Amino acid sequence: MNLKIKYRESFRPFAPSVLFESVSTFFELDRPSPYMLLTASVREEHRLPMTSDSLENGAATRQQRLFGIDKLNVKRSSIPAVTHIDYSARIQTVHTETNPRYHRLLQAFQQRTGCPVLVNTSFNVRGEPIVCTPEDAYRCFMRTEMDYLVLENFLLAKPKQPVWKKEDAWKETFELD
Repeated sequence: MNLKIKYRESFRPFAPSVLFESVSTFFELDRPSPYMLLTASVREEHRLPMTSDSLENGAATRQQRLFGIDKLNVKRSSIPAVTHIDYSARIQTVHTETNPRYHRLLQAFQQRTGCPVLVNTSFNVRGEPIVCTPEDAYRCFMRTEMDYLVLENFLLAKPKQPVWKKEDAWKETFELD
């Protein structure tokens, strides 16, 4: 997602959206966090410890000796997309009372996969303001390498969209952070 949609550095983490009733199964958190204001550790039973020996690309490496950005390529937990290098996560709890549609989506995902957690990130490209309108959403969808866009009850597939007139230098429209 960082490479093909957000166009930002690979080390920037994503946050988890999790069913409130399942939050303590995956994270060391026992209270609501509907606005992603709290961080918590991934529970020990979901962590994958760094191995002392592994085989990567045909060469033996010691994960525990890796430094800096090289550690980012090591799977850290059963929910790796949202597990930061220190096993923490910035959590959004999803509640049926305040966000029933998203709650139902997470429940459906859990029924199919056994996991009540999805990746959450702001809907924007690095340096651009967050999407606010359907027009903003469509523009961001067409400018990036997203495959699908859901707008209310509509599912848009990239190959079925009219040819997008690419704007010159659109990536330079907003100053990067």
